[in-house]
Amino acid sequence: MIDLEALPHLPGCYLFKNEEGTVIYVGKAKDLKKRVSSYFQKRDHDPKTASLIEAVMSLDFIVTNTEVEAFLLENTLIKKHWPRYNIALKDSKRYACIHLTDEKFPRIRLARKRADSGSFFGPFVSAKERDYIFEVVRKTFQLRTCKQMPKRACLRCHIAACSGPCIGAISAENYAEKVKKAASVLKGNIKELIESMETEMRELASRQQFEQAIALRDEIAALEYLHEKQNMERQKKHNEDILNYIVRDDTVYLMLFKVYKGTLEDKQDFVFAFGENFLEEFLVQYYSENEPPEELILPEPLEESLVDFFSHVKGTKVKVTVPKQGEKKELLDLALKNVEIGFFGDRKKLEALQSKLSLPKLPNVIECFDISHLSGTATVGSMVQFRGGRPDKHNYRRFKIESVEGIDDFASIAEVVRRRYSRLLEDKHDLPDLIIIDGGKGQLSSAFQELRKLKVRVPLISIAKREEEIYVPGIKSPLPIKKDEKASLFVQEIRDEAHRFAITYNRLLRQKSMIPKND
Repeated sequence: MIDLEALPHLPGCYLFKNEEGTVIYVGKAKDLKKRVSSYFQKRDHDPKTASLIEAVMSLDFIVTNTEVEAFLLENTLIKKHWPRYNIALKDSKRYACIHLTDEKFPRIRLARKRADSGSFFGPFVSAKERDYIFEVVRKTFQLRTCKQMPKRACLRCHIAACSGPCIGAISAENYAEKVKKAASVLKGNIKELIESMETEMRELASRQQFEQAIALRDEIAALEYLHEKQNMERQKKHNEDILNYIVRDDTVYLMLFKVYKGTLEDKQDFVFAFGENFLEEFLVQYYSENEPPEELILPEPLEESLVDFFSHVKGTKVKVTVPKQGEKKELLDLALKNVEIGFFGDRKKLEALQSKLSLPKLPNVIECFDISHLSGTATVGSMVQFRGGRPDKHNYRRFKIESVEGIDDFASIAEVVRRRYSRLLEDKHDLPDLIIIDGGKGQLSSAFQELRKLKVRVPLISIAKREEEIYVPGIKSPLPIKKDEKASLFVQEIRDEAHRFAITYNRLLRQKSMIPKND
């Protein structure tokens, strides 16, 4: 289920996923909401795009500070997931690098592969922007592009587009200095260079050499563009995790950015109950199961003993940084922005559902049940949990139906509801804020009878598939909620996830049953 209302009017990347939750397409946008909405509002798509839209069941997104960052992040995500629709629709030539060769007088060129010696910068997602940067760096530092140096001056040398090493117009030492500056620019270390160029631009303007000043202004703009990419693709030799969070209504909403050698490659989000030492508890649990990075960037300091624990787990020293300014602080702020937009866009869905169902409190924890079978065989039940408006896959459960013969969805729903909540009561665990049943009045009645036997008093609804009608116990008619309203769309999203999870388990059991047993 695609909830377009949750998307912000901000730059970033979106990830389309299929029924199995696999990323099938990664795109970037100057305005996420407008771009993604356009897929579902247009009707005259080409066959490949139409096929993509038909396969999309859900989406995720990452907000960036600028469109430039979205370009770079898109490239990283495509390389990470290799979505099949990107492979079909995108031109691999876009992913070229800028190459400074390893020669006495290095030349600058575009390279598709990193097969040769020398220095490589990129890759760049946008061919247009890559070519523009290439030309600015080449022109600014007058670097050669010829495969073999001619014995006499070429046209580029005559028009001052090349410093002319072929005719001895520049020494190897001076040329090497130009190459060093070009490499520094391509790495993103360009602040001082921009300042000196701005000084030169002002001097040209004061001498009324406006044409040269304008040309220099354009070059400065290109270099400033290149400087923007440092937020998303920085030259680093170590990995970083960047973590930020918001606490609201006794709930922690936490975002973790995974940065591998300077490139943002992934994000993970978590929702859990607030506690006095929640951050320390989360970090210990997470890094007991995942290798810590070389550097952990946080909004607050940690006890030295905890930092030592990370170093022990990793086997080498782990650095914890609490930045107050600079690019690391910008990344920390970007993580916070994603928390605000990602989680609290979901909060609007919870508030809409609370309002439409007249619930006593926000349904922060929702559990939904579905039954799947194939002609009465391999009957299974699924339960998915949404926490804070998002899937909490750590708390998904699946049930192999034990007490029901043949096709009986009512009895199967009764069994899984009974098993789930008798176990929660036995273990003295918290109950959800809302229970959803996939089905009509029959399935709803079966679930309600089991909850009443267990003396579980949790709001209960069901959703019937065809018209997406929502029912509550004791009322014959469906609730007056239109199927395209935010509350209904959210219930459909949860139901679809439960259905997907049930089908996946059903297929697994059928595959196992087809494997011949050894005598």
